[in-house]
Amino acid sequence: MLAHHTVGGCNLRPGDLLASGTQSGPLPEQSRSLLELTQGGKNAIALPGGEARRFLLDGDEITLTASRERPGAARIGFGRCVGTVQAGRAPV
Repeated sequence: MLAHHTVGGCNLRPGDLLASGTQSGPLPEQSRSLLELTQGGKNAIALPGGEARRFLLDGDEITLTASRERPGAARIGFGRCVGTVQAGRAPV
């Protein structure tokens, strides 16, 4: 995933957040990511405050958390990982 980004010209910097993992189920009601919920930005979703959005905007705060449990095994995961979407920079 990192190689794909960088080969395509994505300039990754310290502090950038990338999330990967199993995506949602095959049915529309099983969608969880913003990209899935908006069908690639085609359909806006209504947020609790009444705003309609298709994509993240500059200033949005993103929080990533994850954990996994299995009977007979210790729970594993990581704490909150938080980042803020910032405006893109001109190529150097």
